[in-house]
Amino acid sequence: MNKRIWLSAPHMSGHEQKFVKEAFDTNWVAPLGPNVNGFEEDLCKFTGSKASAALSSGTAALHLALILSNIGVGDEVLVSSFTFSASVNPIVYVGATPILIDSEHETWNMSPELLETAIKDRLSKGKKPKAIIIVHLYGMPAMMNEILDISKRYEIPIIEDAAEALGSTYNGKALGTFGKYGILSFNGNKIITTSGGGALISDDIESIQKTRFLATQARDNAPYYQHSHIGYNYRMSNIVAGIGRGQMEILSERVRQKREIFDFYKNTLGISKEFKFTEEPGSKFRSNRWLTTVIMDSTVGRTPEDLRQYLEKFNIESRPLWKPMHLQPVFANCPSYTNGVSERLFKTGLCLPSGTISEQSDFEYVVEKILQF
Repeated sequence: MNKRIWLSAPHMSGHEQKFVKEAFDTNWVAPLGPNVNGFEEDLCKFTGSKASAALSSGTAALHLALILSNIGVGDEVLVSSFTFSASVNPIVYVGATPILIDSEHETWNMSPELLETAIKDRLSKGKKPKAIIIVHLYGMPAMMNEILDISKRYEIPIIEDAAEALGSTYNGKALGTFGKYGILSFNGNKIITTSGGGALISDDIESIQKTRFLATQARDNAPYYQHSHIGYNYRMSNIVAGIGRGQMEILSERVRQKREIFDFYKNTLGISKEFKFTEEPGSKFRSNRWLTTVIMDSTVGRTPEDLRQYLEKFNIESRPLWKPMHLQPVFANCPSYTNGVSERLFKTGLCLPSGTISEQSDFEYVVEKILQF
């Protein structure tokens, strides 16, 4: 059996150990500490945001963003349908209703046209949505100019789910910094990882201070344990943050590597009419290419699932594109505004191994097996 070629395995740089060692040497293994502070500063420097809160997950960050936005029972939140469920679950946590919006075909992200259609329809029903959660899928920037115009026109704030898009930019500006709040994830398969973790970023310093308060069980400033708000155990630990600090030192290099992986697949498989790759729509769009995805020609009689199973025989991991949320049983009763784009992508697309820890020979082997298929 050949060695396993993973979809996107964690990739340590060697820089992480100095920060983790420091935490052990100083016995600072409890939550919070110098590494947490340093990691938050690193995130602000890289993204250009004014403040950040290091948290236990991207899901926690989105949950707190909704709470800070005063979204609760009976409210509606517009959200991309073509995404992972973690983009939608926190809406339900706060008792609000997800309004699922389909994709446009260029970036695969939320369709501005359907977004405006949904807003007009919700307003006609007497419900004004409280927020727009835009997801930058697989690292590709959404159509931000159009979405920002709609947000401004209807006075509905944007929360950016940039969990897959750290290192991506739109018009030279980091994703996650266009909305009121930005969500980052450092899960094990992301472009950098802390094993598990996330962050909330914002230019609203007061909101980030409140985020830190809520994320540490909302303990009031008193000599005893007093609580005036419901809190959460969402803060990142000092050791985990040390891993993040080491990863931040090579983030730009990881983006370069991910983009090279995409170029290799495109240059080797793109010559076949059976395979299509998502292009950046223009000079404003710069994707971190977190995962390389491929669309297969549906007329050739073979499906992405056929290819996935074939690759698995050779110990190569691949994965279907996200199953849209409006097709998920748990969200079947949520209002949705669809155009068929995400359903078509789900049926015809596949994520290819894109880990920077893999060697060039691994990618050559993957391409060899795909061409054999």
